[in-house]
Amino acid sequence: MSKKSNKKAGPEPEGYKETLHHLQVELVKLQRHLIKNDLRILVLFEGRDASGKDGVIKRITAHLSPRETRIVALGKPSDEDRASWYFKRYVASLPARQEMVIMNRSWYNRAGVEKVMGFCTAEEHEEFMRSVLPFERMLVGSGTQLFKYYLDISKPEQKKRLADRRIDPLKQWKISPIDKGALRRWDDYSAARNEMFTRTHSEDLPWHVVRADNKKLARLNVIRHLMTRVDCPDKDTHKAQPDPEVVFDFADEHIKSGAIVP
Repeated sequence: MSKKSNKKAGPEPEGYKETLHHLQVELVKLQRHLIKNDLRILVLFEGRDASGKDGVIKRITAHLSPRETRIVALGKPSDEDRASWYFKRYVASLPARQEMVIMNRSWYNRAGVEKVMGFCTAEEHEEFMRSVLPFERMLVGSGTQLFKYYLDISKPEQKKRLADRRIDPLKQWKISPIDKGALRRWDDYSAARNEMFTRTHSEDLPWHVVRADNKKLARLNVIRHLMTRVDCPDKDTHKAQPDPEVVFDFADEHIKSGAIVP
């Protein structure tokens, strides 16, 4: 992976709407394959505030059957949640056969927001880091296909997007108290992210990093990448070719080289 700046937001990629339409047709094929073969697919999306998770998820699910597709975005844990096994409230949202579940933030909250904002103890964080890969391997071993995506954006782009939320009446529902600390705690979030990658990335459960400053390029390439990861005989393999400069698997050298935003 070469050191390249995060592809900037700018003019719409040439043929974006047509390309997106073709990729969404491929996703419908994938869903038919999922239903026919009783598969279970779980996709996790993580990233800083305003990294574009909502937009990617919206384009993935736009034309899929709502009966076999669920978006999970859990709110603040209750007192009962905090007193229970950490993964308990997520287990209830796992996919059944013939179903795709997409999590807009996931159990990795404990590795990021909870750690940075002090919503968990150091002991709770450490226990999570030790147990998350065995937990995920248990899911995979029971037949769930699991994919982990992290949308990576630059500090200037996050600043711009958070400012847009405050002035755009259609985006103000996204504003949260956490936003206020996003930029101020940038370095803390970077350190937490790097530790999360280093300790929870493995060959069998890799993190896929998405350069997401350009929202539309990110959307197209996440869909392409997801299509490459699912064995669907009907898919158009030519369309399912992500740009490796936009989506790539984590490696330690990407932190040192700047391929992942510092």
